[in-house]
Amino acid sequence: MENTGFLAAGAQARYRTILRNVYMWMTVGLSLTAVVAWWSANSPTVRQLMFGNGRLPFFVLAIGTFVLVVVLSRNIMKMSVSAAMGGFALYAVLNGFLMSFIFLAYTNTVIFQAFAVSAGMFAVMSLWAVTTKRDLSGWGHYLFMGLIGLIIAGLVGIFIGGAAYNFLYSAAGVVLFTALTAYDTQMIKKMSDQASADASEDDFIRLSIIGALKLYLDFINMFLFLLRIFGRRR
Repeated sequence: MENTGFLAAGAQARYRTILRNVYMWMTVGLSLTAVVAWWSANSPTVRQLMFGNGRLPFFVLAIGTFVLVVVLSRNIMKMSVSAAMGGFALYAVLNGFLMSFIFLAYTNTVIFQAFAVSAGMFAVMSLWAVTTKRDLSGWGHYLFMGLIGLIIAGLVGIFIGGAAYNFLYSAAGVVLFTALTAYDTQMIKKMSDQASADASEDDFIRLSIIGALKLYLDFINMFLFLLRIFGRRR
């Protein structure tokens, strides 16, 4: 019984370390993105490069960023720790260039309000997901279908548009990524619980980055959809 208790305490300590590392990496990623986005928006050279030559540079960067996040999501456990860390940091930086438009399109007050609300919603949903006894694994299929539906609705919105449509689309996005925050948080908890007690330190770092990447994406998307709802443009 004493050995069982000791092992359980050790596993719980490991879990707390992984969870703490997930939020640490997420914070690092968000900070990098915010700094790069603000600097890009205030740099005439970067603004000219990103937005002064048509939309091609922006779309090329968007495609490259999408490819990078797919590669990271699928292959991070096969990468070296330095490559995984570098890939995550590079993704955060590239996303910062993409998101520089928000400082040009929205007032600082609206950006702050959207960020504050996103942070509050994210914190509440993460805390609930970690503490609830409800199993959220059954949500995965429905959330995936919701994500596909949201992508299709976004494409349709290009042709339909309209204030009412945009508001409903943005509200659906907020609901979806709020639910994904809870789902991903609990899946990270389960992933941590299943990690063997003798897993290498490198694997714990990789698992932390995987978790951070998922929650980073949930937060960023929630923030962007809330920004569309608050929407006072410059």
